[in-house]
Amino acid sequence: MWKVLGNWVDRYFGEEEAVLLTMLLVIALVVVVTMGEILAPFIAALIFAFLLQGGINHLIKWKVPRIVAVILVFLVFVGVFLAILVVLFPLIGRQAANLAGEIPSMVKHWQDVLLLLPEQYPHLISEDQLKDLLKQASGEVAGMAERLVSFSVSTFPSLLVLVIYLVLVPLLVFFLLKDKDELLDLMSGLLPQERPVMWQIWHEMNIQMANYVRGKAIEILVVGLTSYITFLILGLNYAALLALLVGLSVVIPYIGAVVVTIPVTVVAYFQWGWSGDLFWLVLIYGVIQALDGNVLVPLLFSEAVNLHPIAIILAVLVFGGLWGFWGVFFAIPLATLVKALYNAWPRTDMPVSVSE
Repeated sequence: MWKVLGNWVDRYFGEEEAVLLTMLLVIALVVVVTMGEILAPFIAALIFAFLLQGGINHLIKWKVPRIVAVILVFLVFVGVFLAILVVLFPLIGRQAANLAGEIPSMVKHWQDVLLLLPEQYPHLISEDQLKDLLKQASGEVAGMAERLVSFSVSTFPSLLVLVIYLVLVPLLVFFLLKDKDELLDLMSGLLPQERPVMWQIWHEMNIQMANYVRGKAIEILVVGLTSYITFLILGLNYAALLALLVGLSVVIPYIGAVVVTIPVTVVAYFQWGWSGDLFWLVLIYGVIQALDGNVLVPLLFSEAVNLHPIAIILAVLVFGGLWGFWGVFFAIPLATLVKALYNAWPRTDMPVSVSE
């Protein structure tokens, strides 16, 4: 057994670069797990810098000096950031509060509808059974609401933390963009001169991560804005809040679109009932989702690594469970990183002896 284990270690960790890669991965994992909350502003700034670097590259291709391109892109970022903070967040907050106030009446309506079932289908369910089910459901809903309130209160950032984010994140974004080359040179100076496997993984992941982050941000913006305009034209209540949910749903492949359909349909039903307006909303919403999956996604992610749907779902479950929203957002790039590490990992081929 020890001989087999030793051969395996020699094969996969017999080269210096393999040992160094293992140490870097372990250190990165420990830092993220133990200091994730402390480094959250830096991680957020790094994500925004990834998003903005594409715009800088385009301006440089148009013969704009790099420092000018950085300043222009950064000013656009700050303007959008302030617009979201001043306009979008208060609007969504008001709509969320109004929707929360209507939830009791929605629950009461469904209870009244369900209480009619024993009269219409007495052979399927009795009145006592239905009351027991409603009692259990009410208890679960109350428990979920209590957990949601306690979660919101415990995780709502203080004013000081909010100010730190508003000041620190844009400042970090600016220096990450301005000093990108110097920072990359500094990091590479800490590594060995000969590192072909690391260069291969870095080159692949730099392209894939940048394309994915920018593409996913564009997808969220396009789907959310299209949904918002559609909801406004149809006169749907809570248009901004629901459009935000629809836009964020594209972060979770295969599952998000199905899950977010429920609140959109429920709000539309309580506003219009079984009417033509509800039919048109469901139809147009289905068209938006179809165009997103069959036109926008192939257009934005044409260079995406081919991952099996099972691998994508497992990545969403694992990384989402570890790091919440950002784990879900980066599930596909992280799964791609695992695949790139597996494909590029240095191996020492061991001769296989066959005994007669």
